[in-house]
Amino acid sequence: MEFPVQTANPAKTETACFVLPVFKDGDLLSAAAKLNDASERLIGQLIERGDFTADLGRVQMVPFAPGLNADRLLLVGMGERDKCNESGFRKALDATFAALAELPISEASVALTDVPVPDRDTAWKARMISEAAVRSIYRFTEFKSSPAPAPRIEQVTLQLSESSDADKAKEGVRIGAAVGEGMNYTRTLGNLPGNICTPRYLADQAEKLATESKGALSTEILDEEALEALGAHSLLSVGRGSEEPSRLIVMKYQGADDPDEAPHVLIGKGITFDSGGISLKPGAGMDEMKYDMGGAASVFGTVKSTLAIKPKINLVAIVASAENMPDGRATKPGDIIKTLKGLTVEVLNTDAEGRLVLCDALTYAERFEPASVIDIATLTGAVIIGLGHHATGLLSNDDDLALDVLDAGQTSWDRAWHLPLWDEYQEQLDSNFADLANIGGRPAGTITAGCFLSRFADKFPWAHLDIAGTAWESGKNKGASGRPVGLLTQYLLDREVELAEVVTDND
Repeated sequence: MEFPVQTANPAKTETACFVLPVFKDGDLLSAAAKLNDASERLIGQLIERGDFTADLGRVQMVPFAPGLNADRLLLVGMGERDKCNESGFRKALDATFAALAELPISEASVALTDVPVPDRDTAWKARMISEAAVRSIYRFTEFKSSPAPAPRIEQVTLQLSESSDADKAKEGVRIGAAVGEGMNYTRTLGNLPGNICTPRYLADQAEKLATESKGALSTEILDEEALEALGAHSLLSVGRGSEEPSRLIVMKYQGADDPDEAPHVLIGKGITFDSGGISLKPGAGMDEMKYDMGGAASVFGTVKSTLAIKPKINLVAIVASAENMPDGRATKPGDIIKTLKGLTVEVLNTDAEGRLVLCDALTYAERFEPASVIDIATLTGAVIIGLGHHATGLLSNDDDLALDVLDAGQTSWDRAWHLPLWDEYQEQLDSNFADLANIGGRPAGTITAGCFLSRFADKFPWAHLDIAGTAWESGKNKGASGRPVGLLTQYLLDREVELAEVVTDND
C-alpha cells in the first residue's frame, strides 16, 4: 500500500473518497471547514439536521458532494473534543479503514492528521494512520474455497494542513506501514493451522526471510541432533511426544555501524500446537492452542518490520519451537529434566511447557553477550485473569529495561503492565527432588512463570512479555492480533536513537 503526503486545497483534491474527522461540538477542523465552504455547507447541514452524529468511531458515507472534486465523503466521528486521546484516535482509524476496505475504490485521501491528539505530533498520527490502513486490508482466506473479494484500496493520501509537517508525516507512514506489514505477517503465522505451521515450517519461514533480505538477515537452524549435542534437553523434552521434530531458529540482523555492537535479543515461544501433553487440556477451545506460537510469530513479524525500516542496531531473534503432544515417549508429570544451563527441573505439569523451551533459549542467548533480552510468550492463562485482553504482562530483572519496554508500549499504543518479580515468589518453585519445579501453584501464576525464567536470565538485562491475553481474539472475530509487534519494533527504534546519542557523545 502506498501513502503519498500532500498539502493542497482539499476542495480541489481529486479522490474517490475524502475522509473527514468530525467532533461532536460541530466546530470543524481545517480540511473539513474548507470542504464545508466549498460544498455550500453540506457537512454543517448534515450535523445541524442530526443526519450525522459524531460519536466516536461512527462513520457515514456521503455518496455525492457538490462543488468538490471528491467522488465521496466519509465522515468519521471523533466524539467529544476534550476527551480525544490515543485510544479514541485509533478507534476512529479502525472504523475509517474498515469502511474504506468495503468500498469499490482503490484510493482515498484522509485529513486525519488534523485531529489534535494531546502530546502526539504529526509523525505519530501518520504512523497510526498507515499502520491501521495496512491492518485493515488483512484477510486470512488461504483455506476458503470461495473467498470474499479482497479489499481494493491500494493508496491512502495523507492530506496535511501544514506543509512544514510533510517530512514528519513521511517518516511516520514509513514506520507505520512496516509495523502493519509485520503485524499482518504475525497474524498469518498465528492463524495457520497446526498441521501446516509446524516447527519445520517456522524454520523454512526464517530461511525465506533471509533469502528475501538480500544479505541483511542470516539464519541458523538447530535441528534435534544439534540440540541434543548442545545439551538443550529441556527444549527437546517438550517435543518428545510429537512426530514433529523440534527446532531452535536463530536469525541475525546487523544494522549497527559497528558489527561488534552488543545485540538486542528477542526470544519467541514457538509451541505450534499445545495439547498440554500428558497433562491434557480440556477439549473446549483446544483448537485455539495453535496460537501458542504467538510469541514466535511476533518475533517473525518484528524481524519483518525491522528489515523494512532498517534501524542501525544489531538484533538476534531466537525462536524455540516444538509441538506439545502426548504419546508413549512424552514427558510425564514427575519427570526430571536437565536444562542447557545445567539446572534440573521437576516437571509437575506438562502443560507448563513454554517455560521449558524458553529457558534453554535464554541460556543460548548468553553467547551473544546481549545488551538486552526480551522473551515473548503466550505463557499463562493467569495473565488473562489479571489483565484481561488489553495489556500484555511484563516482568523484568532490570527496572531501566522495564521502563524502556513500557515507554515503547505507550508510543506504539501496544501497552504492557509491569508486574513484580520479588524474591518472595521464588520459593513457590521449590522442589523436593530437583533444583526447581516448573510450576508454583495457582497463586500468582504469571509471576511464578516469570520467576522460573529469571533463573535462566542472570547474565543480562531481561524482560518477559506474557501475551496470552493479547496475541489473539476468540469468539466471532477469532484470529491473531499481531501484537506485540508494535511494541517490539518501537523498542528497537528507541535503542537506535539511544545508540546514536552514545556515539555522538563519544565523538
